Amino acid sequence: MAQELLKVENLSKIFLLSKNLLGKKEILKAVDQVSFSLDQGETLGIVGESGSGKSTLARCIMGLYPDVEGHIYFDGQDINALSPKNLHSLRPRMQMVFQDPYSSLNPRFTAGAIILESLRNLKKGKKEDQVEKVKETMELCGLSPDFYQRYPYEFSGGQRQRISIARALVTEPDLVILDEPTSALDVSIQAQIIDLLKKLQKDLGLTYIFISHDLAVVANLCHQVAVMEKGQLVETGDLENLFQNPKKDYTKRLLGAIPIDHPSKRKNSSICTKASQI
Repeated sequence: MAQELLKVENLSKIFLLSKNLLGKKEILKAVDQVSFSLDQGETLGIVGESGSGKSTLARCIMGLYPDVEGHIYFDGQDINALSPKNLHSLRPRMQMVFQDPYSSLNPRFTAGAIILESLRNLKKGKKEDQVEKVKETMELCGLSPDFYQRYPYEFSGGQRQRISIARALVTEPDLVILDEPTSALDVSIQAQIIDLLKKLQKDLGLTYIFISHDLAVVANLCHQVAVMEKGQLVETGDLENLFQNPKKDYTKRLLGAIPIDHPSKRKNSSICTKASQI
Protein backbone atom coordinates (compact mmCIF):
# COMPACT_ATOMS: atom_id res chain seq x y z
CA MET A 1 0.00 0.00 0.00
CA ALA A 2 1.34 3.43 -1.01
CA GLN A 3 2.42 5.72 1.81
CA GLU A 4 1.19 9.32 1.88
CA LEU A 5 4.14 11.71 1.72
CA LEU A 6 2.47 15.11 1.30
CA LYS A 7 -0.93 16.37 2.38
CA VAL A 8 -2.15 19.93 1.84
CA GLU A 9 -5.26 21.15 3.65
CA ASN A 10 -7.10 24.41 2.92
CA LEU A 11 -3.94 26.19 1.84
CA SER A 12 -4.35 29.89 1.05
CA LYS A 13 -1.99 32.72 0.21
CA ILE A 14 -3.16 36.33 0.00
CA PHE A 15 -1.08 39.20 -1.39
CA LEU A 16 -1.79 42.80 -0.45
CA LEU A 17 -1.76 45.01 -3.52
CA SER A 18 -1.39 48.77 -3.78
CA LYS A 19 -4.34 51.02 -3.05
CA ASN A 20 -6.88 51.65 -5.79
CA LEU A 21 -8.14 55.06 -6.92
CA LEU A 22 -10.51 55.22 -3.94
CA GLY A 23 -7.67 54.66 -1.49
CA LYS A 24 -8.81 51.15 -0.61
CA LYS A 25 -6.24 48.35 -0.36
CA GLU A 26 -6.84 45.53 -2.77
CA ILE A 27 -5.96 41.89 -2.14
CA LEU A 28 -5.16 39.00 -4.43
CA LYS A 29 -6.02 35.43 -3.47
CA ALA A 30 -3.24 33.72 -5.37
CA VAL A 31 -4.00 30.37 -3.70
CA ASP A 32 -7.48 29.83 -2.31
CA GLN A 33 -8.40 26.89 -0.04
CA VAL A 34 -6.35 24.28 -1.92
CA SER A 35 -6.34 20.68 -0.64
CA PHE A 36 -4.74 17.52 -2.06
CA SER A 37 -2.55 14.58 -1.08
CA LEU A 38 0.35 12.82 -2.78
CA ASP A 39 1.71 9.32 -2.22
CA GLN A 40 5.39 8.37 -2.11
CA GLY A 41 6.81 7.59 -5.56
CA GLU A 42 4.00 9.24 -7.55
CA THR A 43 3.88 12.36 -9.72
CA LEU A 44 1.17 14.98 -9.38
CA GLY A 45 0.77 17.27 -12.36
CA ILE A 46 -0.59 20.74 -11.62
CA VAL A 47 -1.96 22.42 -14.73
CA GLY A 48 -3.71 25.64 -15.58
CA GLU A 49 -3.27 28.83 -17.57
CA SER A 50 -0.71 31.49 -16.65
CA GLY A 51 -1.70 33.31 -13.48
CA SER A 52 -3.78 30.45 -12.11
CA GLY A 53 -1.58 30.13 -9.00
CA LYS A 54 0.52 27.07 -9.86
CA SER A 55 3.94 28.53 -9.05
CA THR A 56 2.64 30.34 -5.96
CA LEU A 57 1.28 27.02 -4.68
CA ALA A 58 4.70 25.42 -5.19
CA ARG A 59 6.46 28.19 -3.31
CA CYS A 60 3.98 27.95 -0.46
CA ILE A 61 4.68 24.23 -0.11
CA MET A 62 8.42 24.94 -0.08
CA GLY A 63 7.98 27.56 2.63
CA LEU A 64 9.23 30.41 0.45
CA TYR A 65 6.26 32.63 1.31
CA PRO A 66 5.42 33.76 4.86
CA ASP A 67 1.92 34.17 6.30
CA VAL A 68 0.39 31.13 4.62
CA GLU A 69 -2.97 29.92 5.88
CA GLY A 70 -3.84 26.23 6.13
CA HIS A 71 -1.73 23.13 6.74
CA ILE A 72 1.07 21.40 4.84
CA TYR A 73 1.88 17.94 6.17
CA PHE A 74 5.13 16.41 4.98
CA ASP A 75 5.62 12.82 6.12
CA GLY A 76 3.11 13.51 8.89
CA GLN A 77 4.71 16.74 10.12
CA ASP A 78 2.89 20.07 9.86
CA ILE A 79 5.50 22.29 8.22
CA ASN A 80 3.81 25.52 9.29
CA ALA A 81 4.02 24.46 12.95
CA LEU A 82 7.73 23.57 12.91
CA SER A 83 10.39 25.69 14.55
CA PRO A 84 13.03 27.23 12.22
CA LYS A 85 15.56 24.65 13.45
CA ASN A 86 13.29 21.67 12.74
CA LEU A 87 12.24 23.14 9.41
CA HIS A 88 15.90 23.52 8.43
CA SER A 89 16.52 19.85 9.19
CA LEU A 90 13.62 18.96 6.90
CA ARG A 91 14.94 21.01 3.97
CA PRO A 92 17.14 18.27 2.43
CA ARG A 93 14.02 16.13 1.88
CA MET A 94 12.17 18.82 -0.09
CA GLN A 95 13.80 20.44 -3.10
CA MET A 96 12.72 22.50 -6.10
CA VAL A 97 13.75 22.90 -9.75
CA PHE A 98 12.84 26.27 -11.23
CA GLN A 99 11.55 27.11 -14.68
CA ASP A 100 14.34 29.17 -16.20
CA PRO A 101 17.69 27.35 -16.40
CA TYR A 102 19.40 30.65 -17.26
CA SER A 103 18.34 32.90 -14.37
CA SER A 104 18.19 30.19 -11.68
CA LEU A 105 21.95 29.53 -11.74
CA ASN A 106 24.47 31.96 -10.23
CA PRO A 107 26.74 33.03 -13.15
CA ARG A 108 29.65 33.63 -10.76
CA PHE A 109 29.71 30.02 -9.56
CA THR A 110 30.98 26.99 -11.42
CA ALA A 111 28.60 24.08 -12.01
CA GLY A 112 30.25 22.13 -9.20
CA ALA A 113 30.03 25.05 -6.77
CA ILE A 114 26.33 25.56 -7.57
CA ILE A 115 25.51 21.96 -6.73
CA LEU A 116 27.90 21.91 -3.76
CA GLU A 117 26.26 24.97 -2.19
CA SER A 118 23.26 22.93 -1.01
CA LEU A 119 25.49 20.53 0.91
CA ARG A 120 27.57 23.36 2.38
CA ASN A 121 24.50 25.24 3.61
CA LEU A 122 23.16 22.08 5.21
CA LYS A 123 26.61 21.17 6.58
CA LYS A 124 26.35 17.60 5.30
CA GLY A 125 29.66 15.70 5.52
CA LYS A 126 33.29 16.69 5.07
CA LYS A 127 34.36 18.84 2.13
CA GLU A 128 36.08 16.01 0.24
CA ASP A 129 33.01 13.81 0.69
CA GLN A 130 30.77 16.66 -0.50
CA VAL A 131 32.81 17.12 -3.68
CA GLU A 132 32.64 13.39 -4.40
CA LYS A 133 28.87 13.44 -3.81
CA VAL A 134 28.51 16.33 -6.27
CA LYS A 135 30.41 14.48 -8.98
CA GLU A 136 28.33 11.35 -8.45
CA THR A 137 25.13 13.39 -8.72
CA MET A 138 26.36 15.10 -11.89
CA GLU A 139 26.92 11.70 -13.50
CA LEU A 140 23.48 10.58 -12.34
CA CYS A 141 21.98 13.56 -14.19
CA GLY A 142 23.91 12.97 -17.41
CA LEU A 143 26.71 15.48 -16.77
CA SER A 144 30.40 14.66 -16.95
CA PRO A 145 32.32 15.29 -13.70
CA ASP A 146 34.81 17.10 -15.96
CA PHE A 147 32.22 19.90 -16.13
CA TYR A 148 32.74 20.64 -12.42
CA GLN A 149 34.86 23.77 -13.04
CA ARG A 150 32.82 25.15 -15.94
CA TYR A 151 30.58 28.20 -15.60
CA PRO A 152 26.88 28.35 -16.55
CA TYR A 153 27.53 30.39 -19.72
CA GLU A 154 29.52 27.43 -21.08
CA PHE A 155 26.46 25.14 -21.07
CA SER A 156 23.40 24.76 -23.26
CA GLY A 157 19.90 25.25 -21.86
CA GLY A 158 19.38 21.51 -21.46
CA GLN A 159 22.70 21.09 -19.65
CA ARG A 160 21.86 23.99 -17.34
CA GLN A 161 18.59 22.34 -16.42
CA ARG A 162 20.48 19.13 -15.65
CA ILE A 163 22.66 21.19 -13.29
CA SER A 164 19.48 22.50 -11.62
CA ILE A 165 18.18 18.96 -11.25
CA ALA A 166 21.53 17.81 -9.83
CA ARG A 167 21.44 20.70 -7.34
CA ALA A 168 18.04 19.48 -6.16
CA LEU A 169 19.04 15.82 -5.96
CA VAL A 170 22.40 16.19 -4.21
CA THR A 171 20.67 16.39 -0.79
CA GLU A 172 18.88 13.08 -1.49
CA PRO A 173 15.31 14.47 -1.26
CA ASP A 174 12.05 12.55 -1.11
CA LEU A 175 9.98 15.28 -2.79
CA VAL A 176 11.04 17.37 -5.78
CA ILE A 177 8.85 20.21 -7.03
CA LEU A 178 9.41 20.90 -10.74
CA ASP A 179 8.14 24.33 -11.77
CA GLU A 180 7.75 24.11 -15.56
CA PRO A 181 11.28 22.68 -15.97
CA THR A 182 10.93 22.08 -19.72
CA SER A 183 9.04 25.17 -20.94
CA ALA A 184 12.23 27.14 -21.76
CA LEU A 185 13.78 24.25 -23.72
CA ASP A 186 13.58 23.04 -27.31
CA VAL A 187 11.18 20.17 -27.96
CA SER A 188 13.93 17.58 -28.49
CA ILE A 189 15.66 18.67 -25.28
CA GLN A 190 12.32 18.59 -23.43
CA ALA A 191 12.02 14.89 -24.28
CA GLN A 192 15.51 14.20 -22.93
CA ILE A 193 14.75 15.96 -19.64
CA ILE A 194 11.44 14.11 -19.25
CA ASP A 195 13.20 10.78 -19.87
CA LEU A 196 15.82 11.75 -17.27
CA LEU A 197 13.14 12.61 -14.69
CA LYS A 198 11.41 9.28 -15.31
CA LYS A 199 14.65 7.35 -14.85
CA LEU A 200 15.56 9.24 -11.68
CA GLN A 201 12.13 8.60 -10.22
CA LYS A 202 12.38 4.89 -10.96
CA ASP A 203 15.93 4.54 -9.66
CA LEU A 204 15.63 6.76 -6.58
CA GLY A 205 11.96 6.39 -5.67
CA LEU A 206 11.36 10.14 -5.97
CA THR A 207 8.02 11.88 -5.56
CA TYR A 208 7.31 14.76 -7.95
CA ILE A 209 5.01 17.73 -8.16
CA PHE A 210 5.21 18.71 -11.83
CA ILE A 211 3.85 22.14 -12.73
CA SER A 212 3.16 22.78 -16.40
CA HIS A 213 0.81 24.33 -18.92
CA ASP A 214 1.80 21.67 -21.48
CA LEU A 215 -0.74 18.87 -21.11
CA ALA A 216 1.12 16.64 -23.54
CA VAL A 217 4.15 16.67 -21.23
CA VAL A 218 1.92 16.11 -18.20
CA ALA A 219 0.34 13.08 -19.87
CA ASN A 220 3.80 11.62 -20.46
CA LEU A 221 5.01 11.92 -16.87
CA CYS A 222 2.24 12.24 -14.28
CA HIS A 223 0.06 9.76 -12.40
CA GLN A 224 -2.38 12.29 -10.92
CA VAL A 225 -3.52 15.67 -12.26
CA ALA A 226 -4.85 18.75 -10.46
CA VAL A 227 -6.39 21.58 -12.48
CA MET A 228 -6.05 25.13 -11.12
CA GLU A 229 -8.13 28.17 -12.06
CA LYS A 230 -7.88 31.54 -10.33
CA GLY A 231 -6.06 30.11 -7.33
CA GLN A 232 -8.44 27.19 -6.77
CA LEU A 233 -8.31 23.49 -7.59
CA VAL A 234 -11.33 22.97 -9.81
CA GLU A 235 -10.76 19.29 -10.62
CA THR A 236 -8.43 16.48 -9.58
CA GLY A 237 -8.09 12.82 -10.47
CA ASP A 238 -5.89 10.12 -11.95
CA LEU A 239 -4.42 10.98 -15.34
CA GLU A 240 -6.39 8.62 -17.56
CA ASN A 241 -9.76 9.29 -15.96
CA LEU A 242 -9.39 13.06 -15.93
CA PHE A 243 -8.16 13.23 -19.52
CA GLN A 244 -10.86 10.87 -20.82
CA ASN A 245 -13.76 12.15 -18.71
CA PRO A 246 -13.23 15.79 -17.67
CA LYS A 247 -16.13 17.14 -15.64
CA LYS A 248 -15.45 20.88 -15.52
CA ASP A 249 -15.78 23.17 -18.54
CA TYR A 250 -12.43 24.77 -17.71
CA THR A 251 -10.71 21.37 -17.85
CA LYS A 252 -12.42 20.62 -21.15
CA ARG A 253 -11.15 23.89 -22.61
CA LEU A 254 -7.60 23.10 -21.48
CA LEU A 255 -7.77 19.66 -23.04
CA GLY A 256 -9.28 21.17 -26.16
CA ALA A 257 -6.12 23.23 -26.60
CA ILE A 258 -3.93 20.12 -26.99
CA PRO A 259 -2.45 20.21 -30.52
CA ILE A 260 -3.68 17.50 -32.89
CA ASP A 261 -1.39 15.46 -35.14
CA HIS A 262 -2.72 16.82 -38.45
CA PRO A 263 -5.28 19.47 -39.49
CA SER A 264 -7.26 16.81 -41.40
CA LYS A 265 -8.21 15.26 -38.05
CA ARG A 266 -9.56 18.52 -36.63
CA LYS A 267 -13.25 17.93 -37.44
CA ASN A 268 -13.34 14.45 -35.95
CA SER A 269 -11.09 15.09 -32.98
CA SER A 270 -12.68 15.23 -29.55
CA ILE A 271 -11.08 16.11 -26.25
CA CYS A 272 -10.89 12.46 -25.25
CA THR A 273 -9.53 11.37 -28.62
CA LYS A 274 -6.74 13.95 -28.54
CA ALA A 275 -5.86 13.12 -24.97
CA SER A 276 -5.65 9.43 -25.75
CA GLN A 277 -3.26 10.12 -28.63
CA ILE A 278 -0.69 11.86 -26.44
